[in-house]
Amino acid sequence: MFWDRVAWVYDLFADIYNGKTHRELCYEVAGLVSTTDDVLECACGTGMLTVHIAPVCHQIVATDFSHKMLRKAKNKCRHFKNVTFELANIQNLSYPDGSFDKVVAANVIHLLDKPLKALSELDRVCRPGGKLIIPTYLNREHNGGKTSGFAKVVGKAGADFKRQFTLSSYRKFFTDAGYEDVSLTMAEGRVPCAIAVMTKQITSGSS
Repeated sequence: MFWDRVAWVYDLFADIYNGKTHRELCYEVAGLVSTTDDVLECACGTGMLTVHIAPVCHQIVATDFSHKMLRKAKNKCRHFKNVTFELANIQNLSYPDGSFDKVVAANVIHLLDKPLKALSELDRVCRPGGKLIIPTYLNREHNGGKTSGFAKVVGKAGADFKRQFTLSSYRKFFTDAGYEDVSLTMAEGRVPCAIAVMTKQITSGSS
């Protein structure tokens, strides 16, 4: 698996090559979490966000599809007592409906064959009134929608980008899925990231 192969070097990309983006991303996401929140983080990778969410939440379940990414994340978060790591598929989560106050899935939507299925699962396990926090890299240039150099390089390495969003097309992805209250915050850097935040609607019959 590509992500198992790159687990040992991923932090070089996150901390050095794209450090400005990731520092802003971690700051913004941690600021959306409170000390009473039970959090699910999907596609946690090497724990870049996990290590910032853990100190400010009640507890967090951090999941990934890659064994080696999880191994790195566990080591990075070894001093936290409120973190549980689990191998999981974002498109088929085992958690009951409404299990989490905040559901985070960073930089994964653009990699999925069926992103709407993943979004449906993230929504399902979020409690009514809770928040979905879904940051994703913006991988298209503004001049004509050409594929970015970053997407080309990682594509050749083995990471298959299924979608390459602009800020406007990323908003449209969520509004087309039925979310009307999409808030987008930019984390700027070499590979910018748009942080989408939505509140799960409270419907009649929801507790």
